Formats: sequence, C-alpha cells, structure tokens
Amino acid sequence: MMAAMSDVTRILEAIGDGDEQALGKLLPLVYDELRRLAAANLARESRGQTLQATALVHEAYLKLVGTGEPRFETRGHFFTAAAEAMRRILIDRARSKGRQKRGGKARRLELNELDLASPPPDDDLLALDEALTRLEQEDRPKAELVKLRYFAGLSVEQAATALGISRATADRYWRFARAWLFHEIAGTCPPEP
Repeated sequence: MMAAMSDVTRILEAIGDGDEQALGKLLPLVYDELRRLAAANLARESRGQTLQATALVHEAYLKLVGTGEPRFETRGHFFTAAAEAMRRILIDRARSKGRQKRGGKARRLELNELDLASPPPDDDLLALDEALTRLEQEDRPKAELVKLRYFAGLSVEQAATALGISRATADRYWRFARAWLFHEIAGTCPPEP
C-alpha cells in the first residue's frame, strides 16, 4: 500500500530541516514502493544478472540519503531522485559488464514504440541511457517524464502529478520523447518539438 503522501512529505521536510531521527522514519514508509520500483527495473534486465531488488533499494537509498544533507521538496521529488539513483546503478553495472565482456563497445539498437516497456539487454540499456542523456540536455521535462515512466514504473497520470503538469501535457511529452528516443537510437533525425 502506498505510504500516505502527507506522512512522507512531512518526514522529507523534517529531514530537510536537519532532523536526523526523521531519516530513520523514511525508509520504513517508502520501502515497499522502492522495492516495487527496483523489482520493475530488474525485471527489464537480461537473464543472469545477480543484483536483487533488496540490494538495489538499499544501494539507491544510500545514494539518496548518504551524501550530505538530503533535500527533497516533495514525495514526487523523492521518488524521481530514487528512480534516477536506480537508473545510475543499473547503467554503471551495465557499463562494467560491457567493459568486462566486450571491451565496453555498446551497439546501437533500434527502439520501436513497444521497446520502452520491454526488457533491454545491457547494451540496449546503455544506448537508451546515452539517448536519454542527450534528451535531458535538450528538453529536461520530457527526459524527466521518461525516467519516471521507464525507471520508476509510474503511469502517465502518476508521472504528471510528480512533475506538476497536466495529464494532457504528460501525454504529449511521452509521445514526443518516445519518437525522439527512437530516432536518436536509430540514428535518424529527431522530430521537431
């Protein structure tokens, strides 16, 4: 069951205010949601990967709260940061595997409409990450939406709420971002915004 928005927001505010005890209260409230996100991310990984959802949650949580004073303005901001932390961990693992197996050479892969919902092998994940990094440089809000949809497993409506945009805007951003990523990974000209 999702933690009450007000409880998580209240604890995040307390953490932002320097309350060290609040940090210990956060993980129990968000653990189930983080575990669900981690399991969804790991389900997309290629067979044979050894990282477990629990380990991914703990590693991501340590990245989020272990560096200085974490400041999360809202529950949506926290889960956006959690999705990004999990993404970084998985990308780093894929890069490490690539260096070990193939000298780090990632192949480009075409991305069709359904690929954003299907499990990418390590090389595919690296190609998606490179394209997503370029999208982020050109259009941060659309890249954030992709991260929330793909890496956090949020619906369009949930992602729209987390980003503070309308459902219609989120739908437009999602359509554009999918086409842009497809063109970027396929090596063709991306569409105009």
